[in-house]
Amino acid sequence: MPLEPPPVCRKPANLPDPSEKSPAPATGNDEGAMAAFTPAEPIPSFWQRRVRAPLIALLTQGLTPDRISLTLGVGAACSMFPLLGFSSLLNLVVGLWLRLNQPILQILNQALGPLHLVMIIAYVRLGEWLWRVEGGRFTLREMLHVFRDESIGEFLRSFGWAGIYALTAWALTTPVLIAVVYYTLRPILRRLAIKTSAGE
Repeated sequence: MPLEPPPVCRKPANLPDPSEKSPAPATGNDEGAMAAFTPAEPIPSFWQRRVRAPLIALLTQGLTPDRISLTLGVGAACSMFPLLGFSSLLNLVVGLWLRLNQPILQILNQALGPLHLVMIIAYVRLGEWLWRVEGGRFTLREMLHVFRDESIGEFLRSFGWAGIYALTAWALTTPVLIAVVYYTLRPILRRLAIKTSAGE
């Protein structure tokens, strides 16, 4: 009588193999760790927040690059008006006359405040050279002191002629300043407008 081979014990199909390791379930801590390693969005720079983003907003609101360039050029010239306390009013009047964007003019006027004080002395010196006179070598601190602490009459007596010299230099250099700002910024803003339109 032939011998039959012993029966082979087979593992049921639905039972896991103990030699295989099942992956550990994800816990809340693991999910938090994965979220912590998610790359954050880059923080925009000062140039992007204060210059590029406002210009893009103006371009998307319908202002043309040429109009923005003209506004910045005229605003820079008006903000350099060499009589203290009149640059904001001059920006307002000229902006209404030329129908320029008033927010741009007034923001630019505030931004150029420190440069404005320095340019007053520069205009006075240039005006003295144009008038061929020897002016008093006053400092910016002295002028601001008299402007703040003395009467208007005293200020005019002390710096009246200096104001005339500065106005002369400002009037002669204003067209040059407007042209330089306008023709410098116009191609830059045109390229920015093209990129903005392409990105929409």
